[in-house]
Amino acid sequence: MGKVSRPQIQEALQIQSQRKMPIGQIFIELGYITEKDLNLALAMQAGMEVLDLERLDIPDSVIHILPAETAQAYQVLPVKYDEPSNTLTVALKSANNFRAIDDLRLLMGYNIKSVIADADQIDTLLERFYSSDHESLTSLIGELEDDADLEQVKDRGESIDLEALVQAAESNKVKRLLNLVLMQAIKDKASDVHFEPFEDEFKMRYRIDGTLYEMVPPPVHLAVPIVSRIKVMANLDIAERRLPQDGRIELIVNSNPVDLRVSVLPTIYGESVVMRVLDRSNVSLDLDKVGMRRDDLSLFRQLVSKPNGIVIVTGPTGSGKTTTLYSALNELNKIDTKILTAEDPVEYDIDGLVQVQINPEVGLTFASTLRSFLRQDPDIILVGETRDLETARIAVQASLTGHLVFTTLHTNDAPSSIARLLDLGLESFLVTATIEGVVAQRLVRKICAKCKEQYQPTEEQLMELQLTPEDLQGRAVYHGRGCEYCNHSGYKGRLGLFEIMTLDDELRELIMKNTSTQLLRAQARKRGMRTLRHSGLLAIFDGLTTIDEVVRETLMEEA
Repeated sequence: MGKVSRPQIQEALQIQSQRKMPIGQIFIELGYITEKDLNLALAMQAGMEVLDLERLDIPDSVIHILPAETAQAYQVLPVKYDEPSNTLTVALKSANNFRAIDDLRLLMGYNIKSVIADADQIDTLLERFYSSDHESLTSLIGELEDDADLEQVKDRGESIDLEALVQAAESNKVKRLLNLVLMQAIKDKASDVHFEPFEDEFKMRYRIDGTLYEMVPPPVHLAVPIVSRIKVMANLDIAERRLPQDGRIELIVNSNPVDLRVSVLPTIYGESVVMRVLDRSNVSLDLDKVGMRRDDLSLFRQLVSKPNGIVIVTGPTGSGKTTTLYSALNELNKIDTKILTAEDPVEYDIDGLVQVQINPEVGLTFASTLRSFLRQDPDIILVGETRDLETARIAVQASLTGHLVFTTLHTNDAPSSIARLLDLGLESFLVTATIEGVVAQRLVRKICAKCKEQYQPTEEQLMELQLTPEDLQGRAVYHGRGCEYCNHSGYKGRLGLFEIMTLDDELRELIMKNTSTQLLRAQARKRGMRTLRHSGLLAIFDGLTTIDEVVRETLMEEA
């Protein structure tokens, strides 16, 4: 291209030998070329065509092929569509944006051809074509209601043939609708997206901060096309409509990896689909950001840095147990520590951890995996869940032979975990010899920072927390008024409440005597265990959450 001279190349190579960075970036830093020159050179090197968009007349029909959200998220512009070969040509800003091509192929089902164009030109056209045209769900659903082709798959039950299913899944409007729903879910930081068929309607719902919100429902005849499209994207069998299926879809949205776990369940009115959204950019695996109070955090750090023993994290489904354990593993993930995990499913891939996906269908259970782990010379083991006596026994064996074992249970609070292990059939002397501590946790919604305001709680609310108006003297209580930012819910984001029970000699003696959970709880509280309800009260007085949230998520304490 004649942009740099031989001496300039030598100079850049000299810098590169010391700084280990791409030579193109060095040329830019030295002021020899621009970012535009580099993109052009990389495109030519990759054999890609370079387009001047100013001289191009892009038809509206091509622009509408991609929903606004998708074009903006991937920073691409559709420039040409060839129907016979189903090929969509898109203009990219950089030749390195190859993941956008893979994702568009998956999301939209087209053959994608990429060309390079000037970044400023792409920005200008994205602004012109898509800024005012953020396609709304309502308008797209309106279009779909009148689609005669899609109407034909309605009420066909099991008799629907494979060709009709494939055709419904490949409908451009269905692709656009699903795309819009997914982009919206990722943007709103939803944790799950539900597609649910009923007798007379087909519902779509998001779970944001633990609460489900209903979206505009699409017409009922779209149930089969939408589910079929999801199955195609997740590489599932679209002809199988009688058995549950599980799959995954991997995307890169706004340069962040997003993993969608897909679960399909046959119901009496068709297939119900739930997509779990695992947005890596949305989860910070950092113990300091889990939400523990300073004293709880130092206690938890002491627990997870023990050389051996079992540490249990307990709570209902979706209470953040996995995030807490991953954050601990992330901190312990050093070059001199071998960490093995057995999970169902593996939720986040972390460099440096050896992670195993449980698969009971082929005999790969928690127990069999754990048995193999002991032959892999580990230092720390994570068992996704202790569900049975066999798994509990091997976890105990692992901790007795000098390993630190992390696991989860489903119980209401920390002391009742002991009863659960004894209930599984584990002997009390093994429980006392191996358990180092139990962490119970819940997630409560945080008050929206934009519409937070002080208010006077009612007597009923105070009674629920066993408080009197005198207890509130000099203390402020807050709630969210509701605004655009928080979807008028008054809440944005979530916060962990924790209850940490560490076992000392006296508690171990009580367990050996098969003491009741109530007595164990009372003794643990005497030794300084802060209960979930107490943690919730502190969060209320700190102005982080509301009385309603704490009452909903924690148990009333016995005096």
